[in-house]
Amino acid sequence: MEKRLLLVFALTFLVILVFQPLLKKYLPQPPEPAPQKQATTQPQAAPSSAPSAAATQPAAKAAAAVVNKQASAESETVVESDLYRITFSNRGAQVKSWILKKYDDDTGKPLDLVNKTAAAKYGYPLSLWLYDETLRNKLNSSLYVLASSGPAKAGENATLSAPAELSFEYADADTVVRKSFRFDGSYVVKVDTSVTNNDRPLTALPMWPAGFGDQLTAAAYAASRSEYHNDESTERSYLVLPKPTERLTVKQVSGGRTITGLLNWAGTVDQYFGAVFIPDEPRNAALVLLRGSIEIPKDAQKPNPNDLTSVDVLGAAVGDLHGRTSERLFVGPKALPVVEAVPVASTAGQSDLRELVNFGTFGFIARPLFIWLHWTYEHIVANWGWAIVIQTAIITIALLPLRISSMKSALKMQKIQPQMNAIKEKYKKYSMRDPRKQDMNQEIAALMKREGVSPAGGCLPLLIQMPFIFAYYSMLGAALDLRHAHWLWISDLSSRDPWFLLPIALVLSMIVTQRMTPATGMDPQQQKMMNLMMPLMMGFIFFNLAAGLNLYYAESNLIGIVQQVVMNRTSLGREMREIAEKRARKKDKK
Repeated sequence: MEKRLLLVFALTFLVILVFQPLLKKYLPQPPEPAPQKQATTQPQAAPSSAPSAAATQPAAKAAAAVVNKQASAESETVVESDLYRITFSNRGAQVKSWILKKYDDDTGKPLDLVNKTAAAKYGYPLSLWLYDETLRNKLNSSLYVLASSGPAKAGENATLSAPAELSFEYADADTVVRKSFRFDGSYVVKVDTSVTNNDRPLTALPMWPAGFGDQLTAAAYAASRSEYHNDESTERSYLVLPKPTERLTVKQVSGGRTITGLLNWAGTVDQYFGAVFIPDEPRNAALVLLRGSIEIPKDAQKPNPNDLTSVDVLGAAVGDLHGRTSERLFVGPKALPVVEAVPVASTAGQSDLRELVNFGTFGFIARPLFIWLHWTYEHIVANWGWAIVIQTAIITIALLPLRISSMKSALKMQKIQPQMNAIKEKYKKYSMRDPRKQDMNQEIAALMKREGVSPAGGCLPLLIQMPFIFAYYSMLGAALDLRHAHWLWISDLSSRDPWFLLPIALVLSMIVTQRMTPATGMDPQQQKMMNLMMPLMMGFIFFNLAAGLNLYYAESNLIGIVQQVVMNRTSLGREMREIAEKRARKKDKK
């Protein structure tokens, strides 16, 4: 059976082989595909994969467009108005120069607020602060594409006139950055920035990182402040300032520290200029304090690369912590008419930037004094030096009644001095801890009350004058108008007297005034020493202070001499001089 089965298989296989040619000749065959078509369709794994590949082509083109959003070369764009000339570089989409046309530097050229030395080390204005230092350095050094510049696209090294708008874009495989700036011709610039990484928004704060271009000396850097305004803060005093403004000195600034909360405005300032950010969303805003150090020549007039000193440089970064930042940036002078014209929204209603002008503790006196001084300059004499002369004369004459009151009180005190000495002599044998010493104080108090003498009568008029003196000092220090203001031989009333004539006049006038003023209650030897030591000490203090302040004090003393001459000829003055002379004769006999 097995043999038969094998024979059947063999015959069947033979029949199939014999009949193969006949089947191919007489039966219809399926068409054979062309070789070219097979080669074309070979990469396709299945018919369904063809539509997928076609759909990914636009996405691939879009991805390629994003990756290539980088400029091939560095270029500059200038925005100009009557107030400023701002030069942008597409490297980092940041500012390389910010010139204020109405203000000069010490060489007489228009002032550039960008501190070139510090900016080269710590960054240029309107660069971005990110907590990731590597990404921060990358975005601030990359070449951005100038997306738009107002109505028409600007080419390389273009110049635009405000009002204008600039937009920069940068993108790579992971990060997309957009920065736009709008200029309306004022000192305020509208800033909008956003940074996304893998479609996730990042915190990227626009910053003014490295001081100002008017800072040439160590004293100028020391006058820097980081300032911010917060309507809802309860940690600040409402006694002095009507609105809570925090002012951090150089030593109080910790670099990299973040301040969050409601920020109506925040930024960095020096004595006369400021860069202040005004967030659109104050509750989401944050301030990052920036502080670094650089080496500058000790003598700015004669710079010596081998004679340098280290100074601290302050900066600020302000923006939204949650991604896109929309805010305004004020860059300009701290002049009252200018800062009062910048509106700021607050919880108490519409406000402005007037708190940038720091008149100090006695600002409630200093501010009216400055408004008065400004009015004198505009309506009486168009010179700040002569305006100070006029105002000083009026203030000194107005305070004359206080001076007379002080002299009267001193005279009354001198008249009862022998009786007071007799009481003290009676209780001299008792120690300070003896209860009977209290009886001495009670007798002296009863004597003064009976004679109508107040123990504070001589000091009170002086105490009343002190706030005016401090207020005038802070007012002259904060008045931008005195910067580079001329008066006679002085070219800058905000700087020291180049010939030191005013400090010398101040010392001499103090010596003359003290010698003419009878000090009835002072030992003659002590009076001689004070007549010399006090003027010399004041001269040392005022030696390097602003010429405008020296002018105020020197003139006050000169007017005081005239007042004292007149008062010495009155009955009150003659009586005081006679008492003082008698006291001196008694001392000489001893």
